[in-house]
Amino acid sequence: MTEFVLAAVLGVLFAVGTFLLLRRDVVRVVWGVAIVSQSANVYLVTMGGLEGAAPIVAHGGGGGGATDPLVQALVLTAIVIGFGTTAFALVLTYRVYEEHGTIDVVDIAAGGVNGAEDPDASQGGDRDD
Repeated sequence: MTEFVLAAVLGVLFAVGTFLLLRRDVVRVVWGVAIVSQSANVYLVTMGGLEGAAPIVAHGGGGGGATDPLVQALVLTAIVIGFGTTAFALVLTYRVYEEHGTIDVVDIAAGGVNGAEDPDASQGGDRDD
């Protein structure tokens, strides 16, 4: 039963992430990437196994049936890196907004709202270097 619930949740997370990736707003694209990466992490933890004991062996006892801690450690590392790259992407998005006056991907590709002017024109005219 748990596998079916996690499969449905993973399907919804991947669908929402893909939907956000296809938006024109840069912030929504960044959040779409974050959701897809986090859903991939949930997938890895699910495939690593949900059942089993903690991988701690007491005095004199054999630890049979323990869950592999390597998957959990790698996913924890991926979560931290994902948060860092998401924060960096949001800062870059803010910088794009300051530069172009919009965060719409189509407007930025067309030259942006404020980015349509020539950068040399704001510095005192035409320059022939």
